[in-house]
Amino acid sequence: MLDGLHVALASVAGCTMIVSWNFKHIVHFQKIPLYRAINVIKGYSQLDIYSPLEVINYEG
Repeated sequence: MLDGLHVALASVAGCTMIVSWNFKHIVHFQKIPLYRAINVIKGYSQLDIYSPLEVINYEG
């Protein structure tokens, strides 16, 4: 339940991205489209959801 609240608060706050290690409830390939669909239905912008490994750049 708190995971859904986390996504909802990010949406209401106007965040464009969530970065999380929570692969069970937030960064889950079946749930991300559902979060996006709810945002569209409720009139919020699309929320991108990634794992930290997808956004960290290790150029050296």
